[in-house]
Amino acid sequence: MNAPADALHWLALEAVPGLGPETARRLFEHFTDAKSVFDAPVGLLKPIVGEAVATEIARGVNEAEHQAALAWLNEPGNHFLPVTDPAYPEALRNLPDPPAWLYIKGDPAWLGRPMIAIVGSRNATPQGRRDALAFAQALAEAGLVVVSGLAEGIDTAAHEGGLAGGGSIAVVGTGLDRVYPAKNRALAHRLAEQGAIVSEFALGTAPKPGHFPRRNRIISGLSLGVLVIEAAPDSGSLITARLAAEQGREVFALPGSIHSPLSRGCHALIKQGAKLVESAADILEELRFQWAPPYVDTPKPPETDALLGLMGPEPMGLDALVTVSGLTVDTVSAMLLAHELDGKVAALPGGLYQRLY
Repeated sequence: MNAPADALHWLALEAVPGLGPETARRLFEHFTDAKSVFDAPVGLLKPIVGEAVATEIARGVNEAEHQAALAWLNEPGNHFLPVTDPAYPEALRNLPDPPAWLYIKGDPAWLGRPMIAIVGSRNATPQGRRDALAFAQALAEAGLVVVSGLAEGIDTAAHEGGLAGGGSIAVVGTGLDRVYPAKNRALAHRLAEQGAIVSEFALGTAPKPGHFPRRNRIISGLSLGVLVIEAAPDSGSLITARLAAEQGREVFALPGSIHSPLSRGCHALIKQGAKLVESAADILEELRFQWAPPYVDTPKPPETDALLGLMGPEPMGLDALVTVSGLTVDTVSAMLLAHELDGKVAALPGGLYQRLY
């Protein structure tokens, strides 16, 4: 794919001051591509986009201004996908304010697959990160692509779990020639190789507070539903959940301790009608996800069955299972979640797990 034939005109259109998603949506109700916009007389443009934007468009295209972006698009794995392209995600196209274009680093084919968003606190607890990784891995293994925002905390763990289970996409609030936060640079490279990174922002765009709510509408818009894991009452994750509800997506929330500030956002969502989830099976059932392979037929590595052998008739806690198995917390959490989906293990109150057969 890389870029459309009229990539230069798309890049020039993107650089027009005042041309936001809503104005662009109106524009492409009348035009089929960027070049035809620049070819149109200013008098035809004014009623659609207003005099100021129409005047800017009438200035035409200066190729020299876009050489750096054109060079970026010529690099392997870099793509530009306009809203008029048949490959543009239909889920986004149907939004009231779809991004007029997407920069993509990685494989654009991932955008055509069913997705689940997982978001939450940047200051996540160790348990929150373990939950995000385990849920993401289980949902990815079931056939869903995990979408998140490449932030620290829950987002990072969700991407890690998604990559471990099948695939993950990051939607970011910067240009794709930047990585924010910088500590996730290695993760970003893995996402570009095993999934995709997506942005509507021009190359060179720095992280600004106003960019992230715009990013969030894409995260929720791409997805069948949004799972929130650990969120304070004023968390940006709640913005994503609100946008998901407005877009007609399902909203899921993982409950936590009533004493934890990071549980309050999730509890508020549950009070407002979000589905309380305790396992990935809850999400798959609610979505009526039909593409998921039956877990009972999914081969398990030997140590997965060995974990069941360590569980007697009495409930055991996660720490105890980690101790007796010699495995990491993340590995045991993922195994337990897989066994829950198989109906072999039940999660009990107090963080305990019991073998069912």
